Amino acid sequence: MKTKDASGQFFAIRLSFMFGIAMLAIKWYAYNITGSSAILSDAAESVVHIIGVGFAVFSLWLSLQPADEKHTYGHDKITYFSAGFEGALIVLAAFYIIYVSVNRLIVGVEISNIDKGTYFTFAASVINLFLGWFLVRKGRKTNSLILVANGKHVLTDSWTSFGVVAGLFLTWVTGWLPFDPIVAILAALNILWSGGKLIRQSAGGLMDEGNETVGKIIKEILDEKIKETNLEYHELRYRESGNVIWIDLHLLFPKGILLEEAHNCATEIENCIRLKIENKVNITTHLEPIEVHEAIHKEDH
Repeated sequence: MKTKDASGQFFAIRLSFMFGIAMLAIKWYAYNITGSSAILSDAAESVVHIIGVGFAVFSLWLSLQPADEKHTYGHDKITYFSAGFEGALIVLAAFYIIYVSVNRLIVGVEISNIDKGTYFTFAASVINLFLGWFLVRKGRKTNSLILVANGKHVLTDSWTSFGVVAGLFLTWVTGWLPFDPIVAILAALNILWSGGKLIRQSAGGLMDEGNETVGKIIKEILDEKIKETNLEYHELRYRESGNVIWIDLHLLFPKGILLEEAHNCATEIENCIRLKIENKVNITTHLEPIEVHEAIHKEDH
């Protein structure tokens, strides 16, 4: 059974897919009537968006599947593959746009119906602006990296479209046709930067790169609770896996404390951490006696 958050995420990603097809149709029509390199760059971005969303739908479905015998930590890390895949597609689209634009600067530029092309492209950019805002907001609310990545891609597409509109307007007003491929190259560089950031974020997640904000929250809570209870802790580790944060640490108790009392204390600390972190949190605490823990760890090493 899907949770409310899961249903909302699926609705958002499907909405993104449907709007992606609609945007591609508008931009492709605008390109066919104008022959504009800048509009072609915008249309290429929409092709990437549709392919990326298709993979994102599968990734979202898989990330919500429960853990099994082969994937005992669940399937959340597919979200990083989804973000990286979309980033790679964005980079490829950017290089294609640059290639076509440079070629047209060399061979010559021909544009027609520039007024109609500008109107259609502007309409697409406004629609994408609202869609991207909705996806990022929904993704942050439900802690979905897939939706956030897709929303940022749509916003990038929107700003690219606005840039294309500006270039078309300059070409229309001045009559200087090279404005069109030059704007397309600038748009491609912006797309390249966006794709690179997505790939970087994906690699960081796959390599279990620590989130400084999350780490600071965990340490502040531990330091506060440890001071209240006169305990100690060490071996703190944490990592993000999609929308789940995994934490493990060692809690050091004085010798002779009852197991039930130590367990209750550890549970209280775990609950305090869960309340402060918005994501789903899985915590494992290893209970040790303070007096002998150094000897135990020397044996481990």
